[in-house]
Amino acid sequence: MGFLESLLWLTLNVYHESRGEPEIGQLAVAHVTLNRAIEERKSIADVVRAPYQFSWTFQKKSYVPLEMNPLQESLRIALKAMTTPDFTSGSTFYHRVDVDPKWVAGKSFIAKYGSHKFYRHNDPPVSALAF
Repeated sequence: MGFLESLLWLTLNVYHESRGEPEIGQLAVAHVTLNRAIEERKSIADVVRAPYQFSWTFQKKSYVPLEMNPLQESLRIALKAMTTPDFTSGSTFYHRVDVDPKWVAGKSFIAKYGSHKFYRHNDPPVSALAF
């Protein structure tokens, strides 16, 4: 997978998962996506399209973004995430603050950014992602 395809899928994930959030929240969502790609040794596209990992990919609605300004912001955030260090301590999971999922058991809480809480496995984070 090339850089542009990675950028596209990361942009779409930021757009659908966190548009309207403060920049730090959107950037944290992007870093979770990148961290999963590193941890799972998969492409960003494969991570985003994995079944039941991101809610927007299994809803019966169009993936096509309809709002240009939030899409441009998501692209900017995706590029920033791909070119700046991860500040989420290797987070690979997140959820909205208004839900209490069972899967958080055994995960380390990292921080709250925007309206999401971020977690990682209790193992130390893995680094280095090649596009």
